[in-house]
Amino acid sequence: MMLRTAVETPLVLDEPTRALLDSVAADPLAPRGVGIQAPGGHGKSALLQELARVYRRAGATVLEGSPEPGDEVDPDAVLLVDDAHLLDDARLRELRRLAETRRCRLFVAYRPWPRPAGLVELAELFKRDGRPLLLCPFTREQTATLLAGVTDLGDPARLAEFVQQQTNGVPRDVDRLVRALRAGPNGAPGRQPLEVPQSVVLQFGSDLEDLDPDVRRLLLAAATGVELPVDLLGALLGQSPEAVDELLSAAKATGLLGPDDRLAPIARRAVAALSPATQRSGVWQRVAELQRQRGGPVLPLVRSLLAAGIAGGAPAETFELAAEEALPDDPALAAELFAASAAAGRPAAARQALAAALAGDLDSALRLADRLVAAPAPADRADGATVAATALAHRGHLGRSAELYRWSGTASSLAFAVIAAIGVGQPDALELPDGSAGGGPGAGAPPTMLASTALLMARGVRETLTGVPTAALSALVQASALLEPAGRAVLLPDSPAALAALTALHCGELEIGERVLERAIAARLGAPLMSRRHLLLQAWILMVRGRTGAAAESLAKATAGSRPLESRDLLFATALEMGIARRNSDLPALQRGWGHALEAIVRHPVDLFTLLPLGEFAIAAARLGDLNRLGPYLREAQLLLDRLGQPALWATPLHWSGLHAAILAEEPTVADQHVAALTAAAGHSRYAAVVAAAAESWVEVLRGVVDPVRVEAAARGLHAAGLYWDGARLAGQAAIRTSDRRAMTTLLDCARVLQGRPAGHKGAPPTGETGTGQVADAIAAPSESRLSEREQEVAELVLAGLTYKQIGDRLFISAKTVEHHVARMRSRLNCANRSELLARLRVIVADRSSGEPVRPPWPKRPAP
Repeated sequence: MMLRTAVETPLVLDEPTRALLDSVAADPLAPRGVGIQAPGGHGKSALLQELARVYRRAGATVLEGSPEPGDEVDPDAVLLVDDAHLLDDARLRELRRLAETRRCRLFVAYRPWPRPAGLVELAELFKRDGRPLLLCPFTREQTATLLAGVTDLGDPARLAEFVQQQTNGVPRDVDRLVRALRAGPNGAPGRQPLEVPQSVVLQFGSDLEDLDPDVRRLLLAAATGVELPVDLLGALLGQSPEAVDELLSAAKATGLLGPDDRLAPIARRAVAALSPATQRSGVWQRVAELQRQRGGPVLPLVRSLLAAGIAGGAPAETFELAAEEALPDDPALAAELFAASAAAGRPAAARQALAAALAGDLDSALRLADRLVAAPAPADRADGATVAATALAHRGHLGRSAELYRWSGTASSLAFAVIAAIGVGQPDALELPDGSAGGGPGAGAPPTMLASTALLMARGVRETLTGVPTAALSALVQASALLEPAGRAVLLPDSPAALAALTALHCGELEIGERVLERAIAARLGAPLMSRRHLLLQAWILMVRGRTGAAAESLAKATAGSRPLESRDLLFATALEMGIARRNSDLPALQRGWGHALEAIVRHPVDLFTLLPLGEFAIAAARLGDLNRLGPYLREAQLLLDRLGQPALWATPLHWSGLHAAILAEEPTVADQHVAALTAAAGHSRYAAVVAAAAESWVEVLRGVVDPVRVEAAARGLHAAGLYWDGARLAGQAAIRTSDRRAMTTLLDCARVLQGRPAGHKGAPPTGETGTGQVADAIAAPSESRLSEREQEVAELVLAGLTYKQIGDRLFISAKTVEHHVARMRSRLNCANRSELLARLRVIVADRSSGEPVRPPWPKRPAP
């Protein structure tokens, strides 16, 4: 293979071609008979020109072209014949006569098809001196070598990759593309994307205009990118399998169709663009029809046409079928295809709205649904209402969502309406549809998988109000498992996995929540619309367990992408940011994020399924001294719970968060109220009992009453319920506030163990080491261990591993001032070395991981 491109570079040769040229140069007088075979555009003519140059340089006479029969040919001349496959029988006989003498130097180039009998006989004669020379496309490395000198189009390696991908290495097409790229506007080489100029496509006109009509139709079929077995091509072209084989050989001989029966991207674009529109549309429609008849997919056909930019002529039915196939895996593409189908005259607004909603494009879904709700056909109205209700649920408008679901009237919609009504505190607004009572909107509806799942979901959510948590979890987990096989193309206001995870978070069954979310993510339950919800809840479980690094990674994954978060997801994402910052004792991050948190709260109305972020915001607000701003939302949450009868499962975590907000805001009376509410709900579940015990113990600790046995039991109970961080914090709080050295040591060891760190050694450590004894000394002397606000900030950043300069940049002070603060803390705490200082600082600021500074004991509860 060989080619000299627009750039003056050495010929790119493969090993057989180089060996031929080297042998000719070494012995130009030796008689030779060589056949050169390759499809069109593979460099046969370029090789003959190079042979002519080598022979002329050696002083030989070079004749180009086939001699007429009877002409005398100089036996010392070199004869170069191109396109021998087009010669008539008489000329081929003359070439065979010359080859038989075995004295001449004869080089004949031809395509592999057609194969006239005379050319076959001539090729057999050439085999006496070796097999024909076969020219092949460039490899990726050869293309890179060829274009190494082309620097005006940016990075040569990038250019070579683009050219190889577009041409599959066919030398003719490589040359065309590079010439056109160099002739066009270069802009900013290396930065702008490389594109195929239209001028290159037009150059394929001469290759296509003289083709046999059936070959052109075959190439049009290949331009679809669909795998084309011989039987399908036979039906398309109306030919026998033998005739199809001949047409394939003819198409490959043009250099347009590759040996794998596929067109290179540039050739595909040219075949589609330069073929008559009626012929193109007819072939593609027939291919789609044949695919449907044989049960084959049409999506690969349409996807490849879209990628090549040549899908405009496909029929509407093909777009619609392709959209249905794309819906489970790529709803965004399905929405585009449904739109294309509608533009081609096949209305698909309902399916387009569904696809847009599944893809997370709720703006488009709502626009389409709004038109459908006013459509004359009842089915369209129901579909529009369902899409609108789902979109509104994701945007926090559960009341309106319930109305639309009820108006839609399907069995699944009625069940979703129950869930939405419960979410806004209307448990008796709707009855669960069971299909048994006649006359209802959902009566007699087919028991589809979605209808069965929705009914299970509604029953599970209702069970959270009055039943035991395990029964609710069971129904929701079953619903999620039921939906997994077909859940990628199901439109949901909330997924059963998400509701199961929420229920698990509210009752301390975090392992169940984790597993159901993992399965939902793996099954892509609820399409992209639900994917963020699942990741955010997964991050929430990680955060509750104190794994803030993993939670932050999951949060980043959930919020990645260009699509903005819907209000419900934004609420959880913002609360996660605040919760992670609080647990990492990152006060600046809390302060930076508070404005975003307020915006998220304003955008999303209070409902039953967003109490977790509301509770997290309450603690952050108290830490920042801005709890009053959250007052109206917290009151609305309590009113909602009152309307639902204060269900313990949903109320317990909010009271737990309210307790900690009251502690931070130094409101003992409010804290006592939350403790009383938690104690009243203790009999509801194991989780409620654990939290109630921990709340009572916590308040006692704050009042200066530290029972180490009770505190440790409460802390370990929290840990067992999945609240790892809270359990460690309770033990640490008690350790800081007790004056009993032994109790302090025990509680510190407990805190370390619950944080996943090894417990300290018993007794005082040797000089120069850090251990429990030194920590105890620091805690036992509160007058020495109390740091100023600035020193606490410096201490936290020192423990985070920042340098003095980094700390100074963070706090807007000089590195020298930071050094002064550290020296003063070391002197005040009487630390012999840096490791001892770090150990004591860890204990002193341990409580700040919750945002709660050490304060004097609270006043005792008033006597009853």
